[in-house]
Amino acid sequence: MNDTVNKLNGIINNVKQLKGRNIDWAYKASPAKWSKKEVIGHLKDSAQINLQRFVRCTYEENFRLTYEQVEWVAAARYQDADINELIDLWALLNLQIVRVLTNYPPGRLSARCDNSKQEPNLQTVEWLAADYVDHMLHHLKDIL
Repeated sequence: MNDTVNKLNGIINNVKQLKGRNIDWAYKASPAKWSKKEVIGHLKDSAQINLQRFVRCTYEENFRLTYEQVEWVAAARYQDADINELIDLWALLNLQIVRVLTNYPPGRLSARCDNSKQEPNLQTVEWLAADYVDHMLHHLKDIL
């Protein structure tokens, strides 16, 4: 878990440094693609969901928690949001995730929850945390 937390801390620092940079956050390659601003919004949504998973797994097991990412991005209107506010909110949520994971009860790292939308797919906290960071890096590769 230490490697995952260290990676996440590094990502938080790198993204916070993007504030004030001359980046076209609102550009969309096509109407079906997200802008960089919407990607940050999506990652903020992902942070909210995963924070809930990590906290709930400290005392609960085998629950299901998913979300409709496209619908959430559209409903939240991230394209109209201030990018600095989005980055700040994303960073604060991720700092809370770092706090939770850093102090995670060792006996609960193997607790599982279902993150699938169809067939049950139970994953451990340790797997979910590593996957969360990998998912984030996948989305940030074009921004960082």
